[in-house]
Amino acid sequence: MKKIGFLSFGHYGPGTATPTAADALTQMVELAVAAEELGVDGAYLRVHHFAPQFASPFPLLSAMAARTSRIELGTGVIDMRYENPLYMAEEAAAADLISGGRLQLGISRGSPEPALNGASAFGYVPGEGETDADMAREHARIFRLAIAGAGVAEADPRMTGGRRGRLVIEPRSETLPERIWWGSGTRATARWTAEQGMNLMSSTLLTEDTGVPFDELQAEQIALFREEWAKHDWGREPRVSVSRSVIPITTDTDRYYFGRERDSEDQVGWLDGGLARFGKSYAGEPDVLAKQLAEDAAVRAADTVLVTLPNQLGVDYNVHLLESILRDVAPGAGWR
Repeated sequence: MKKIGFLSFGHYGPGTATPTAADALTQMVELAVAAEELGVDGAYLRVHHFAPQFASPFPLLSAMAARTSRIELGTGVIDMRYENPLYMAEEAAAADLISGGRLQLGISRGSPEPALNGASAFGYVPGEGETDADMAREHARIFRLAIAGAGVAEADPRMTGGRRGRLVIEPRSETLPERIWWGSGTRATARWTAEQGMNLMSSTLLTEDTGVPFDELQAEQIALFREEWAKHDWGREPRVSVSRSVIPITTDTDRYYFGRERDSEDQVGWLDGGLARFGKSYAGEPDVLAKQLAEDAAVRAADTVLVTLPNQLGVDYNVHLLESILRDVAPGAGWR
């Protein structure tokens, strides 16, 4: 049994079924409602800045929470370079309380983006001798301390009736710290994620390449994460998610949009100063996809699969895709 979620980047633009930001946002809420009715386990959104995609996750997650009751609501991922960790702690706790404890927050250093030093426009610049990744990890550290109830600001006795000490962020959601995931792109960061006690989120991109197929490299990443986790007493079992592009071709419309993506292969390219490996897309007849996914080493090792959706094709089409995955692919792949 695996949890099956969907991941949307929230693209919008003229000539698509999501021409405006308002369309992308409201359709994400509608898609979460429809996905819950279908029996999908999770609705996740990707966060980008300076691009026509989702950028501010917590208002959207709260709206999704208010319209649903069971489905997990998550991010994959929030770029921590851009975040005020204490304000984010307040927003995250409020959204989680509205949802009844259903948030699954993926956070990370983020990915290459249109802006040059974009986080600096938000007021965040790495300290001397630090990198963007260092800054993202520091923001994550402060955020996690805050949601766990650590005191983060000195009390003013004049306003607290003489009480001294350090004040905590309010509101708080007690179990939210257990539902934080780190988006890892390498085997080394997977080990680090386990050392920190966070769940592991791995996408269709790894920022390293050893020459083996993507699923095998990602499975090695997951194995190293679990090996490291076992060395620590975190008091719970970790969760691991992987993302896949899965397009069952069952109609002429599917064939028109995605027929050319059959027989997709891994891609290796240069990214952020080093080789990176991109995982293939799975497009084809459902029985073929089920067999291929059942043989995917990383999918076998994960407990959660996030299928990326072409949100710009609209709610109805994406509901059709999700229904096809649940009905025609998941049982044969061993997910159900």
